[in-house]
Amino acid sequence: MLSADEAADLIEAIASRQDRAAFAALFRHFAPRVKAFIVRGGADAETAQEVAQEALVMVWRKAASFDRSRASAATWIYTIARNKRIDLLRRSARPIDTEDWLVVYAPEGEEADKSVLAGQTYTRVKELLGGLPADQLVVIQKAFFEDKTHTVIAEELKLPLGTVKSRIRLALGRLREVFEKDEP
Repeated sequence: MLSADEAADLIEAIASRQDRAAFAALFRHFAPRVKAFIVRGGADAETAQEVAQEALVMVWRKAASFDRSRASAATWIYTIARNKRIDLLRRSARPIDTEDWLVVYAPEGEEADKSVLAGQTYTRVKELLGGLPADQLVVIQKAFFEDKTHTVIAEELKLPLGTVKSRIRLALGRLREVFEKDEP
């Protein structure tokens, strides 16, 4: 098990010396975790394996852009994996709901080093979720954490699609207000 500092040290070793042993250690630790993260997001095992490998190759290539003062190693790596999954979904023939959170919150072409801020925002959002009403929290969890479309959420909760969209919109509005107050 790697500590946060150990993982950050490994990434910095990769960046400064192209240290293959450091990469191997990082890969052994994160590859199964990233694969599980992608599977939890709804991907099959083969796709998750592909995304995990692509993400960790990107870690090797972009190690110099890692900044431990902006995000933990895990946040940085999972953000890269999330973006790789988004790229894979966009390339696939599967149509993506235009209101799907992946499209709304991950602009096309976003680089991993720029997405560290998104990882920090994600952490702050998770902190704020506790303040949402239960009916809004459940739809946000399904949309953002279970990677489900509005239509699927409506079917699962036996709610009209408009109600699901309204609850998500209200919850996001509340979160946006808090973020705007947080900004300097």
